[in-house]
Amino acid sequence: MNRILIVEDEAVIRRALGRLLEHEGYRVAEADSLARAQEQCQQTCFDLVISDLRLPDGEGIIMVDHCPDTPVLIMTSYASVRSAVEAMKHGAADYIAKPFDHDEMLLCVARILKQHQLERENAQLQSQIGQAYPVEGMVGESQAMQQICKTLEKVAPTDTTVLIRGESGTGKELVARAIHKKSHRAQAPLISVNCAAIPEGLLESELFGHEKGAFTGAGQTRQGLAEAADGGTLFLDEIGELTPAAQSRLLRVLQDGEIRRVGATGSRKVDLRLLAATHRDLETMVREGSFREDLYYRLKVMEVTLPALRERREDIPRLAEFLLDKACRRLKRGTIRLDPSALEAMQAHAWPGNVRELENAIERAVILADGDCIKPEHLALTPPMDKTDTANSSLEDYFRQFVLDNQAHMTETELARRLGISRKALWERRTRMGMPRPKG
Repeated sequence: MNRILIVEDEAVIRRALGRLLEHEGYRVAEADSLARAQEQCQQTCFDLVISDLRLPDGEGIIMVDHCPDTPVLIMTSYASVRSAVEAMKHGAADYIAKPFDHDEMLLCVARILKQHQLERENAQLQSQIGQAYPVEGMVGESQAMQQICKTLEKVAPTDTTVLIRGESGTGKELVARAIHKKSHRAQAPLISVNCAAIPEGLLESELFGHEKGAFTGAGQTRQGLAEAADGGTLFLDEIGELTPAAQSRLLRVLQDGEIRRVGATGSRKVDLRLLAATHRDLETMVREGSFREDLYYRLKVMEVTLPALRERREDIPRLAEFLLDKACRRLKRGTIRLDPSALEAMQAHAWPGNVRELENAIERAVILADGDCIKPEHLALTPPMDKTDTANSSLEDYFRQFVLDNQAHMTETELARRLGISRKALWERRTRMGMPRPKG
């Protein structure tokens, strides 16, 4: 439901317009001055501002600068081509003369809101170009994947917070996109944030925004990613990396539906759904005091745990064919098939990097293959252990052996890429297993 702020000093006009818009299903707030309007905008995110051009304490066009992310419709009884042009030049979404026809106003409002929604969707689509997986990339007929799909069908239409768990590379962001796509918020933005990729000192500002002058370098007011997700879905990947201060702010979003920009004195209302993902043990972090217990229970309303690829080997052939087709289209290669021996090698591999590692291996094979067939050597997989060893060996053992065998001639970046994990995940595993990289 769209929220509209009416800024008009004449009470009769303000209330009549409010009733008209409410009758059409809009949520309406009113202000009789610029000061009151600016105060309202500090507290609530509006989808449209309708403002009179002449107000007791200034020009209504000022609202364009005060609400840079919200379209502003200017209305005035001083109708003239010059004032219309000036309003549009200053950034107004449109201009309407008083007295206006009710149908004309409603059509104008509907058009501006639709245009603003399309602009938000287009911006989000542009930011998603090059994403690793489409929503349809959820490939798998194993019992575990079928159960996950059933769970997503049930939870997606709700606004319930979902915690997605699984090892690196299992497709946690893909699940988040599937939930958003099947929800009633599908036409609004899905804002994805990798908490591990944002420097700690900038995390709060990126997520919740900041006011001008809030800190050194804050030259202007900036909207945060949580605010950008208003009406849609906010996906926080690697949520275990949040600082204590960011955890506190996020808890307030979940409890009260409010955000407070860094340096701001007041809060703003937001309507968003939160999806979170992690490969870390949040329970242990709670016991150690590095993750808030109250936030943990707020996140764990619904939990989805993705199986590692080694736990659903029956999905590997179909998943490999899907990724092969995608890689061929992206790299503009003709039809290439997988040799049975290549599939056998895939089935024997431990896949510590899960689906991401499989995708990297197939893309590399498509590049290296000279003909129309991918052989095991094109995949460049570490030679598999025999079946007995594979059955009795843990993933940690495999990781340890792979790193020890290859760290002398591979950089950390290459090691991480071959394992299908990030450099940060590689460093974390080294630290946890007591395997620092040898100096020199």
